Amino acid sequence: MAAREFNPSHLDVEVFAAEAAQLAGQWPVSRLHRVVESLAAAPTGADGVTWSARGERRAARGGAFQTWLHIRAASHLALACQRCLKPVVVAIEVERNFLFVQGEELAARLDAETDAETDDDVLAMPRALDLQALVEDELLLAMPLVPRHDVCPEPLPVRVDAETAADAPHPFAALAALKRAGPLN
Repeated sequence: MAAREFNPSHLDVEVFAAEAAQLAGQWPVSRLHRVVESLAAAPTGADGVTWSARGERRAARGGAFQTWLHIRAASHLALACQRCLKPVVVAIEVERNFLFVQGEELAARLDAETDAETDDDVLAMPRALDLQALVEDELLLAMPLVPRHDVCPEPLPVRVDAETAADAPHPFAALAALKRAGPLN
């Protein structure tokens, strides 16, 4: 029997997990439009996201099964350094586990009850999952809030106007003048 082919843009998660199937590949960063909006420079043809997905069915209480999806993704993205505003290449790696359940209410309740120490998310079972959109969401969440170089490639510009600095009044000059004037009475 030939292995079933799964489409990552229209993935039947329940069947994927039941067959313990796996998918892997690489997408150009340019296909991830929301990620592209966060970049400091337009992606080149060499920029890519390497990803993999694995389905799993686990036995649960009462003879039922849990449907799990495990994803991994990695890329190097050119983000804007928040010190010098030049591009800084940041390695982004994601490894997440998702439990799929029937219905939004059950997903919300179980997600609220899950242990805060785990990164496992509980999602409602979709008719078809867009794996690329899920990977893109996780990459966006994994991006640093304040990307920056360890050492910026060029010294940061510091504007010091020698004439202005010498002529500027000292902050306590007015107090010194009052002290010299003596008591107000």
